[in-house]
Amino acid sequence: MLTSDAESAARAPRRIGPYIPITRLDDRTSRSPVPENRYIARTPDGDRTVLVSVPLPGTDPQRYMNEADASRYLLGPWASPATELAAPGDSPWHARPYLPALPLTTALAVHRGPLPEHTVRALGAALAETLVVAHGQNLTHAGVSPAAVLLAADGPRLTCFGAVRAAAPDGTSRSGLPGLDAGSLPPEQAAGGRPRPLGDVYALGATLAYAAAGHTAPERDELPSSLRSLIGRCLSRDPGARPQLAELLDEFAPDSQARPSGFQTVSRASALLIPGWLPARVIAAIAHQSAAVLAAEIVPPERPVWAPPLPVSAHRQD
Repeated sequence: MLTSDAESAARAPRRIGPYIPITRLDDRTSRSPVPENRYIARTPDGDRTVLVSVPLPGTDPQRYMNEADASRYLLGPWASPATELAAPGDSPWHARPYLPALPLTTALAVHRGPLPEHTVRALGAALAETLVVAHGQNLTHAGVSPAAVLLAADGPRLTCFGAVRAAAPDGTSRSGLPGLDAGSLPPEQAAGGRPRPLGDVYALGATLAYAAAGHTAPERDELPSSLRSLIGRCLSRDPGARPQLAELLDEFAPDSQARPSGFQTVSRASALLIPGWLPARVIAAIAHQSAAVLAAEIVPPERPVWAPPLPVSAHRQD
C-alpha cells in the first residue's frame, strides 16, 4: 500500500543518491520495528525504480554499509540482496530493483489477521531454503524478522541483512535498540553474542509465528497444530535444541525434491509458491501498489513538494 505522494514525500529525504523517493515502503503506524528506512524511489528521468534503504538514526554508518556489501553474496530466488551501494564517503544507502511486494507486517494488516497455514508453510520453505544457501556460504543473515520479509506474488524476498550486527557491535547488549524486533532477536544475540546460524533459526521461528498467529511469541494453541512443535523448537532459548534448517525444509516441503540443473539447483519451495499461495486481499494490495508506483509523479528535489506546477496561463508573458 502507498500513502499519498505529498504526505509520504514530506517525510522522506528529497533525494537518496541518484534517486527521488516516491513513498515509504513501510507503514509508519505499524508497531513492528523495521531496522532501516525503506523507500520506493525512481531516477529523475523515470528510467529506473528501486527499493532504496538508509540506516536509522544512531546506526553506525560503516557497519550498515558493510552489511549491505556482504548481502551482495546472497544467492537464491527468495533473497533480495543489495545491488547498488553508496560511494565511499557519501551518505549511506543501498538499493535493489523494485519488485511489487508488501512487508509481512503490512500483509497481515491487509489480510486482517494471521495468514493461512498453506501460506505459512510456503513462506517457511522459501526462507529456510534461503538461509541454507547463506549458511553454506558461511554467512549468517542476522536480520530475519517480520519486517525483513517482503511478500511478492511469486514468492517472498528476504531483506534487512545484518540488522543485528549493524545495530551494535558484538559484546554490546542489543536489547531495546531501535529497529530490532525483540521477539525475533535470539536471546544470545540480544545479550551481545556473535550472530551464528542457529540464531537465524530462532528468528525464522519467530517470523513464522508472527505469520501464523499475528505476533512473535504465541501460545501453543494459537498456532496450527501441525506447526506447534516445530516453531516451538525454533524458539528454544538453548541454541542446541533448535532444529536444523534441513529438517525445517523437509517439514515445509516434504514432497519437493530439488534436482541439479547445470550449476544451479531447482528451488524446493517453488512447488508451494503457486497461484493462490497468498490470500486474495494481499494479492490485490500488491497489484494496487504496483499501479500506484507506475502512476506516481516524480517531484524534482528543487521544487517544493507541496507546490503544484503553475498552470500555463499563470506564467507571466514577457
